[in-house]
Amino acid sequence: MSKTEPEPSWKQLKLSFERPYKDDAGNSIPILYDLTPEGQRIYEPQETSSTRLEANLRRIFLERGSDFFERKDNPLSESSDHMAGTFERGVSATHGDSGIAEPIPKAMTMEELYTMKSEILPQLFVALGEMSHARDLLSSVLPGSHNPQLQGESSSLLSATLVTKPPPIVSVQAFNAQLTIGSKDEALRKAAGLFKSAAESMERSRLKGEKYWVDALRIRRANWGLTPAPLPLGSATGKGADKTSKDFIISFGLEGSPSLFRRRAVAHLATFGDSSRDIVFPFHQNTRLRITILTTSESSTELYVFDSPRSDDSVKSLENALKIAQTEVVDQEIFSLLVKESGNLPTASARVSERLIAIDAAQDLELAFELVETTGNASATRLDSKGRENMCELIYRVLHVLLLRRHSLINAEKGNDSAKAAEAPSILQPIIDILQYRVFCERVGVELRRAVHALNAVGIPSTLSFTAVGEPGQLLVSLLSERGKKVVGGEAVIRIDNWNTLWFTFISPSTLTAHLSQATLTISSLPQLSQLLMDEIERCLLQRICGLGRELCDTVGGIWFIDLNRCVARWEGCVL
Repeated sequence: MSKTEPEPSWKQLKLSFERPYKDDAGNSIPILYDLTPEGQRIYEPQETSSTRLEANLRRIFLERGSDFFERKDNPLSESSDHMAGTFERGVSATHGDSGIAEPIPKAMTMEELYTMKSEILPQLFVALGEMSHARDLLSSVLPGSHNPQLQGESSSLLSATLVTKPPPIVSVQAFNAQLTIGSKDEALRKAAGLFKSAAESMERSRLKGEKYWVDALRIRRANWGLTPAPLPLGSATGKGADKTSKDFIISFGLEGSPSLFRRRAVAHLATFGDSSRDIVFPFHQNTRLRITILTTSESSTELYVFDSPRSDDSVKSLENALKIAQTEVVDQEIFSLLVKESGNLPTASARVSERLIAIDAAQDLELAFELVETTGNASATRLDSKGRENMCELIYRVLHVLLLRRHSLINAEKGNDSAKAAEAPSILQPIIDILQYRVFCERVGVELRRAVHALNAVGIPSTLSFTAVGEPGQLLVSLLSERGKKVVGGEAVIRIDNWNTLWFTFISPSTLTAHLSQATLTISSLPQLSQLLMDEIERCLLQRICGLGRELCDTVGGIWFIDLNRCVARWEGCVL
């Protein structure tokens, strides 16, 4: 048979979960009561058996009194006095000096004797017990007592008997052993789990610290601003105190923004292990700017809606989160400027509330700016009618350009002390001018197309060349970056039968000029434009008729001319 392999050392390890009462040398470990500031230990005082017996003996006299048997209020002493007095009265009655016979007291009845016995016996038994206890204690404690009879009696009275508990049966012993081993294993498992959780917590803290500085370097590499964080609350700020910042905050606001918005545009990396986000925005409001244009007419209503775009929320990155927060702060700054400027519009009326601005920008056109809560949709929201181009998106982009121009001009004025402080450029008025110019061009275009359509309907070939904005794109971009009010213009040309032309020019926001052969007129209303078109078309038609008549009647000497919007013709004595 093969020898049994020895158990490993870790199985032989025994852990005691009982309170130790002896050290390795077998000496009793005293119980520590207190520890003084000087390091002195105060232990529980040790008492011997004789000391405990002395304390118990002292308690007898302290509780009963040292004059217990001499006190008058003792029932035992009262009974003794009563018996002695009765005996003396009997003797004096028998041997009295006066010779006068005194009455002899009656003998006590059985009831009186029983009452006296019941009163005396308990006290006698108590006294007997106390005296016996005192005798035994004195014989055991006091040295010099060599009475063998007393020693024998005291030893017999104070002898100790060792009683051992009978061992349990085998099944109970096995069950108790299982309980003991299980409790020790459970304690070991709990201790191991405690060490494991502490190690995992330390590892998580280490990884969190490494990730914190890796994210900081990634943010700095992406060119986001890092500024020293303010000192924690309660830090020393007096003279000579260390005021060096131990952390940083991320600043993602525009440099030219007011301090109110720059204070909002701050963030910091998460420092708590249970945080679900890598970056924390303390002033995040989850809003976005919505621009709406509503146009109404007799036949239909058109709605244009555009929400500021957001990056994809599914991409969990610091760059994406900072871009979303920056867009939100810029939208809030634009909205605050729109609120201030909407009350000073010269050519439009506005209604302003906490998160909504409604402006009657032009006839049958309403422009609205609104701060709405951010929804789950990450992309820009576009809602167009009839599939036409979305003017709201153009307005949103132009507002950002105008805001940057405003910041650059304000910063340039701050650097020039000698220059006179000028009023900051508006960002809302150019938008109103654009919308008014667009509506103006649409209405003028409708009138011109109506006239051309009527000419084509009667068989006169006519064409319309309409250019709303005649400036090149490079010039338009430069208008957004320069100071001062800039205007744009266009032109429209109507060609009637490839023979006569009508030329119109217009300048933003609503200036229309007609360039005629005989004069240049400024048109201020649509009825005036309609009347001008009718007169000019009639004149062109009459001139064309006269031209055709001259070609036909040239052989007979015909004369064709126009008189007061009438065509007059004469040939061979005939007048037409």
